[in-house]
Amino acid sequence: MSLSIAMLIAGASGFIALSYEILWYRTFSLATGGTAPIFAFVLGAYLYGLASGSYVARLISRATGRRSRRLIVSTAVFIVGANVVGYLVLPVGALGCTAGKCIIGLPAVAVAAALLGAVLPLVSHAAIAPDRMAGVKLSRIYAANILGSVGGTLATGYVLLDHLSTQSIAVVLLLAGVLVAGLPLLTREPPARLAASWMVVACLGAAAIVYVTQPLLATLHERLIFRSNYRPGVRFARTLENRAGVINITSEGRVFGGGVYDGYARVDLMEDPNILARIVAVPAFHQPPRRVLMIGLSMGAWAQVVANMPSVESLTIVEINPGYLRLIPEYPDVASLLSNPKVSIVIDDGRRWLVRNPHERFDLIVANVTFHWREHATNLLSLEFMQLVRSHLEPGGAYFYNATFSPEAFKTGLVAFPYGLRVVGFLAVSDRPLVFKPEIFASTLTSTRVNDRPLLDPRVPQQRRRMEELTAQLAARGSAGSPPIFEDGADLLQRLGDVRAVTDDNMAVEWSVLSGYTEQP
Repeated sequence: MSLSIAMLIAGASGFIALSYEILWYRTFSLATGGTAPIFAFVLGAYLYGLASGSYVARLISRATGRRSRRLIVSTAVFIVGANVVGYLVLPVGALGCTAGKCIIGLPAVAVAAALLGAVLPLVSHAAIAPDRMAGVKLSRIYAANILGSVGGTLATGYVLLDHLSTQSIAVVLLLAGVLVAGLPLLTREPPARLAASWMVVACLGAAAIVYVTQPLLATLHERLIFRSNYRPGVRFARTLENRAGVINITSEGRVFGGGVYDGYARVDLMEDPNILARIVAVPAFHQPPRRVLMIGLSMGAWAQVVANMPSVESLTIVEINPGYLRLIPEYPDVASLLSNPKVSIVIDDGRRWLVRNPHERFDLIVANVTFHWREHATNLLSLEFMQLVRSHLEPGGAYFYNATFSPEAFKTGLVAFPYGLRVVGFLAVSDRPLVFKPEIFASTLTSTRVNDRPLLDPRVPQQRRRMEELTAQLAARGSAGSPPIFEDGADLLQRLGDVRAVTDDNMAVEWSVLSGYTEQP
């Protein structure tokens, strides 16, 4: 095998291998709701496969000569096998999730990685003679592999994911992989006819695999997200993929971001699927805010309510996934948010934005962020982040964040601020006392108008009863076995006892579960 062909194979294999790894990780992340350990599981399976494949390649290399037909055919077979199995990780993962065993796809990752791991040593064995230039040739092959790996990471992670779906990229990689498998055959004599025949057969085989697995790939997201609750015929009404993640929306407007519940694309206080009463309650236990920062937009229901509160003069929203801005205009309840002159939307990481804008101050900062057990949740729940938020609050300002019922997340806020108030699974914290006033809550319900309609209109009997019901629920003190909606920070702190606070170092919340999730809005 010539050195140029060996370098081409090494580079292409690296490109395909790292591209597949990105798709595998996205698949398992969606299936598990983005739990922190899943990256370690995928990476562990991948590295185990690479090591195993390299060992197998060693055995084959010892048993064959550098220019033997067996070595050339083995290299081609390993490349084909790696790409076929790598592609099949997606449908196998989908089937496993439907059966309630999402982890079943990890062995397929290990097998694909093992086949990929054998390619580089086999190619090196075929192309490098044991002479004084061996080291130079080996370094060139490895350099090609490294460049291909970097190129695959950048091209797939930063370009392809913004333009193609996970399923489409997998098909492209499969077809590219089987074509790359024909390169070793160019070293045989006569090469042209053999290589051409291989290309035709390989492409037909790949097309057949894609055709057979298409029904599974067509419902990939539904199977990964609904898992054992998936039923044939269930489809998302809207799906958007980009390099920042995956957004899925059902026909009822239920939103899934990165595989987990992310609210509803609705502003409806009668049924209140988003539990918007929580954000409406803020002016009732805190001074009416003028300048507000919101970390996390999703489909904009919470932001729509805040932006239309009479006291709010400006609302800055920091959202990490620009895909939501493309979807919001499709839903009437929230579409007007994007044209509201009070609203400024920045695409950035929330924590990074705060660090980059040290002089910005707000009366209220809201973080309706994701579940505490998801990867990177520490960045928005740690004590260090709470201290950063506090530096951006005006005197008497409040921070209102979603602790998703995590004792550690509650404890962290109460350690960082002197006063707190639990509101269902949220916690409001401030340097001034927070006391709920039912009359202000009722007033906010009627004075906040979204799309020229009050959240609840007291002139409509049904809505007036709903307003009275919500006010009574929030004012209730609770009973044994039924805790109140509001809980004073001092009482909550005492109840939490020795629960540890979250820090950037301990990542206490992210590693509390290994798989699965509960859907709590």
